[in-house]
Amino acid sequence: MRIGILGTGTLATALATGWTGAGHDISIGGRSAQRAEAAAKASGARARPLSEVVEDADAVLLSVHWQGVADILTAAGAPAGSLAGKPLIDPTNAVDHGIGVLRTEAGRAMAQQVAELAPGAHVVKALHLFPSTRWTTRGLPPVTVAMCGDDPRALEIVGSLVRDVGGVPAVLGGLDRARQLEEVAGFVISLAFAGVDPQLAIPAVKG
Repeated sequence: MRIGILGTGTLATALATGWTGAGHDISIGGRSAQRAEAAAKASGARARPLSEVVEDADAVLLSVHWQGVADILTAAGAPAGSLAGKPLIDPTNAVDHGIGVLRTEAGRAMAQQVAELAPGAHVVKALHLFPSTRWTTRGLPPVTVAMCGDDPRALEIVGSLVRDVGGVPAVLGGLDRARQLEEVAGFVISLAFAGVDPQLAIPAVKG
């Protein structure tokens, strides 16, 4: 599968490494060509201009700080329809680190804003809860990756990519559930910054 990655940070590099290892063709682009080259070299991917990253991609990962989402999507031509018909994975967290407060307006999800900025894209909220090191550390037990989206085929594709990096996909519903997933990220981040293991704050439920 051809996967385009918008962003050059640690999560972008980690997932690119995992997907390259699974046999996918990965292209990385960012606002800095130098950082894109470094991320590509570290992960075995190819560095390309943003417009080229998305044009022939079968799926696209949006992996930038939430405040840079609009800029990078615009640079990639998303408002003009460059992502129409493509699965667009959104792992962004519009959260104040340290306190876990969401910075999107009440009742709105970052993933819904992404969908508005990329008309026609099939946005899937996923891969936003675990640190990048989770996807590059071998020998760990699989983790559940909660995700949501409106397009069944996009969910199927993203679920396959989740499995490729050692996760188990769990679809919670449509994109209207994205706010809930983003609130969970805020909860986890706030506990982690307070020095509390989030796993100890969630009751174990056995079937």
